[in-house]
Amino acid sequence: MFFNDRHEKQVDTQKIELDNEQIPKHIAIIMDGNGRWAKKQNLPRVSGHQRGMEVVKDITKAASDLGVKVLTLYAFSTENWKRPDTEVGFLMKLPGKFFDTFVPDLIANNIRVNVIGYIDQLPMHTQKAVHNAIAKTANNTGMVLNFALNYGGRSEIVSSMQQIAQRVATGEIKPENIDEQLVDQTMMTASLDYQDPDLLIRTSGEERLSNFLLWQVAYAEFVFVDEHWPEFTPAVLKQTIMTYQARHRRFGGLAENKSDKKQEIKK
Repeated sequence: MFFNDRHEKQVDTQKIELDNEQIPKHIAIIMDGNGRWAKKQNLPRVSGHQRGMEVVKDITKAASDLGVKVLTLYAFSTENWKRPDTEVGFLMKLPGKFFDTFVPDLIANNIRVNVIGYIDQLPMHTQKAVHNAIAKTANNTGMVLNFALNYGGRSEIVSSMQQIAQRVATGEIKPENIDEQLVDQTMMTASLDYQDPDLLIRTSGEERLSNFLLWQVAYAEFVFVDEHWPEFTPAVLKQTIMTYQARHRRFGGLAENKSDKKQEIKK
């Protein structure tokens, strides 16, 4: 059982029936609570990160099986460098361990790896692991497993503005030509077929964005769950999608028929 949207309405996990036509194309997840989970188990924080890595594997496969097109996971933020050196060092080694064991499964499941963030600022062994995984899965045509690694939403927007300002300075474009489409094209998610998340999930009971995909989540549906990330299961993923499917997305417009949840009014 879990509490749907924190209301006192319990959901029977055995009776979840999803509408396959309303599976969110792009799901983004803030994977929070590894350290708190470890503390509950009287384990060091790194044990939470280790367990969290295994959960990534389970959720990746589950999302792909459900028909999700892009799964974006907030793996390491630009602010996470403030953590103790020992923890940061462990986190920088995780991509190598993760991809060494999981790339064969990704290939078998036709899943392609993509990474957004300031990769060039990571240790060389981390960069190598990331680039190898991207190269080895480059020909896969199924779901995109998109890691946000050394990523920050505000920094991304600043980088976008710098790119646009440079083009203005060289006369390539005029200030009046700057629009949302142009900004979209300078975001780190620009290469994705489904750039903006339909559904954003945060685990561990926190209800904030923490500098994640600030531009892209303008019209995303948010679902916050109490489970720490090491406790997040494919069943909980299905629960969050069920919550998403029960909502009526209007994108700033008005619905002609509120009972028709499949209707979408474009912005």
